[in-house]
Amino acid sequence: MTFTSTAPVLQDGLESPRRHLAVAMILLTIVLVVLDGAIANLALPSIALSLHAEAGSTVWVVSAYQLAVLVAILPCGALGEIYGARRIFLVGVALFTVASAACAFAGNLPLLILARFAQGLGGGAIMALGMMNLRAAVPQHMLGPIIGINAMVIAISAAAGPGIAAAILSVTNWPWLFAVNLPLGVIVLIGGSVLGQIEGAQRKLNAKALLANTLMFILFFCGADHIVTAPVSGTALIATALVCLFVLLRLEQNSGAPIVPTDLLAAPAFRVAVIASISCFCGQMLSYIALPFYLQHTYHMTPVLAGLYMMPWPAATAIIAPVSGRLANRFKTAWLCAIGGALLALGLLIVGFAPPDPRGIAFIAGTMIAGFGFGLFQTPNNRILLLSAPKARSGAAGAMQGTARLLGQTLGGISMSIIFAILPLPTALESAVVIASGCAAIASLVSLSRARYEVAGQPGLA
Repeated sequence: MTFTSTAPVLQDGLESPRRHLAVAMILLTIVLVVLDGAIANLALPSIALSLHAEAGSTVWVVSAYQLAVLVAILPCGALGEIYGARRIFLVGVALFTVASAACAFAGNLPLLILARFAQGLGGGAIMALGMMNLRAAVPQHMLGPIIGINAMVIAISAAAGPGIAAAILSVTNWPWLFAVNLPLGVIVLIGGSVLGQIEGAQRKLNAKALLANTLMFILFFCGADHIVTAPVSGTALIATALVCLFVLLRLEQNSGAPIVPTDLLAAPAFRVAVIASISCFCGQMLSYIALPFYLQHTYHMTPVLAGLYMMPWPAATAIIAPVSGRLANRFKTAWLCAIGGALLALGLLIVGFAPPDPRGIAFIAGTMIAGFGFGLFQTPNNRILLLSAPKARSGAAGAMQGTARLLGQTLGGISMSIIFAILPLPTALESAVVIASGCAAIASLVSLSRARYEVAGQPGLA
């Protein structure tokens, strides 16, 4: 079956000032989701004490959210293409906001975990369709800089999250971490009508494929969670998840618009960008887990001071991200991504092999170089993922972008768990940094392979 969109062609962006309001609403929603993911970890000790729960069980407050996002993101991309990006995006915002209220009023841990899962479903819709709504709002020639600003907003929000959480917890209790979402969510819902609209296409969502997608991510996530403590069962769960992926691909092999966007992955530009993104985010997650341990073990820093020393990375990313968005309009994104990946690899090698000094100058320099490289890679690569897809498939492109990021981060987390399990701490930290650098180098080389069929300033569909 060949899929042909029946959606009307949308004009190239919205008129000002509606365009600025729409972009502001989308970015505000992204801040909402990123902050919520960044602040929850810090609250776990308070939640365990308040709800009389075991510390190990409270980890599911974070894990339930991550699992729900993984389960929801690809189907929500498809739903946005079928029923309209704005409609499903706002449904996601509404669910996220209501679930935030449920988190704030949860009286026991099971209810809190359930509410966090619902939050993740809403977050999956927001993450899947944020880019599709940006594409509806902004002319194509402005999309590169806007993607850069989006990356900057994400970096700043992620960096500010722990500080905001600490400030809230210093004056009140943990439910307010979720209650602060309510006014922001209401503002987005009230102002949601300013968003542009790409009308839905006439097709049905395959229920069997949806079930296979859900089982695939649940089994993969649970397998990753058990891979170190119970390697046999963990490996079996991951293998079963791969079987579900095979079944999912078979179910949708004749679909012109499958949930897993094999039609988009057939284009080299899109496929290479996905592979590079998974590799880069795997290296990023390895680094983000290993470097705080490195600071506390090698430099004997307190957790607070270690957190401050980690700030140069997101700060550098926030600075370079909007610049790289503008550069992507003039130069081949393959070159920008290759240089960004190489800088990320170089920065991590500096951190891993520079002799420790009392002030940690080499560490700061290395993480700044890594942050610049990460920002230089991320924005052009996201631009490729979005613009190499037809407008009618923007939902699938945005969902695949989020899936690549989450999959890379999950693989990084699994790798770090395995490294911690088989190596002593000093060797584990050095090995993790080297492997992270290798992942960044792979992202650089994979991106460079795209240069031969890419035209400067264009996404390249060949």
